[in-house]
Amino acid sequence: MKPLTKDAYRLFHEGTLALARVEAAGIHIDVDYLDKATAKISIRIKKLQDRLREAPEFKLWRREFGDKTKPGSREQLGHIVFDILKYPCKDRTKTGKYKTDEASFEHVDLPFVKAFIKLEKLKKAKSTYLDGLRREVVDGFARPVFNLHTVITQRSSCSDPNVQNQIIRNAKIAEIIRRAFIPRKGNIFCEIDYSAMEWRGAVCFWKDPEMIRYVNDPTSDVHRDQAAECFLCKPEQVSKDMRFYAKNQFVFPILYGSYYVQCSRNLWEAVGKAKLKLKDETPVIDWLQSKGITRLGSCDPKQEPVFGTYEHHIKKVEDKFNKRFHVFNSSKEKWYQDYRSKGGFRLATGFWIEGLFSKNFCMNCPVQGPAFHCLLWSLIRLQKWLRREKMKTVIVAEIHDSMLLDGPEMEMPKVLKMARKIMTEDVRKAWPWVIVPLAVEASVTPVGGSWHDKRAIDIDFWNGSDN
Repeated sequence: MKPLTKDAYRLFHEGTLALARVEAAGIHIDVDYLDKATAKISIRIKKLQDRLREAPEFKLWRREFGDKTKPGSREQLGHIVFDILKYPCKDRTKTGKYKTDEASFEHVDLPFVKAFIKLEKLKKAKSTYLDGLRREVVDGFARPVFNLHTVITQRSSCSDPNVQNQIIRNAKIAEIIRRAFIPRKGNIFCEIDYSAMEWRGAVCFWKDPEMIRYVNDPTSDVHRDQAAECFLCKPEQVSKDMRFYAKNQFVFPILYGSYYVQCSRNLWEAVGKAKLKLKDETPVIDWLQSKGITRLGSCDPKQEPVFGTYEHHIKKVEDKFNKRFHVFNSSKEKWYQDYRSKGGFRLATGFWIEGLFSKNFCMNCPVQGPAFHCLLWSLIRLQKWLRREKMKTVIVAEIHDSMLLDGPEMEMPKVLKMARKIMTEDVRKAWPWVIVPLAVEASVTPVGGSWHDKRAIDIDFWNGSDN
């Protein structure tokens, strides 16, 4: 990566300085809570370990491996479950070995396996998140390191601790971790983030008329509509989780160079693993069966999908997606071939990216990089404004498309309005390549409340008094 313009160089130069100030500000940590939460989760881990060791499956495990028994080994668990207990293995690696991720055991209705998976999640929550956070706390503050030079797509990265990689989907563990983050005394947290920024970035890059129409119509929602297509229902039947999986297992994978074989496999896994339900609580698996789809299909790239399988259905959804967004569909191969002839490509923000990359990367980077650069550009200017206006509010973290602010409640309405102006109006004036409207969403905590306690607010009407 290298900047081709002065503006590109200035973005990362000023961005590095701005993020250094974010690091210096630090995030306040409730150390007493963190220590108690760690102790509680340690007790839960110990009890679960003791229970597992008393199970007949573990005794079988010990007989099979003897001194080489590794209670946390998924590979050994796979041998016990699939070879010894004869449960069917539904997925293998390219080398023919058993896959042993959580999804591979989803169909195994065995309390021992379910307890094993739960134990692994608790151990990771403790070691990676709670212990990892505690190691970095000094005088009640953690100061994450934010980098602009480690991710080749030009997004930022974070470490020590990594606040950009917090658990979200497991609500109980997410709550335990996020309750450790609290604002300074008498302050509130406010998180302001771009709405659907990666989709808007894709629209700016591909300039597909139908994509532009979606963004310009506030009543439309491409992820909801694609969820309806993927799960054979009406848009008004789509639940929040269905939309989430359609977005992350279909829309963006297709935009980034994947295709129906992988998408159908991942969506089918989500139907079972996440136990997706329609808005009326009907299980998606039952709904699909009522539509005649009872199995995934072979998902073999060398074979045409069989009619009546989920794979065949998703292939039709992909075909329809490509027809709907025909400019994107006709441009993506030309874009990739152009990269292959030049060995690199230019981002809208003035950076040159070169190297040996996969097709997926070449489709991802020109969207993901500039989308983050909008956030970085805005963070720089908001921070300058806060300092110039002598505000007590400080920026304490950035999470790719959002900023976390720590400040007095009375300041925050004014700060939020300025942040929105910078993020949605000023950045468009500075960068003409942003051809669609940008939008932001905000959430705040009560005074002294934790990061977990945030709730959505309307920037136009919230004045802090009802907090």
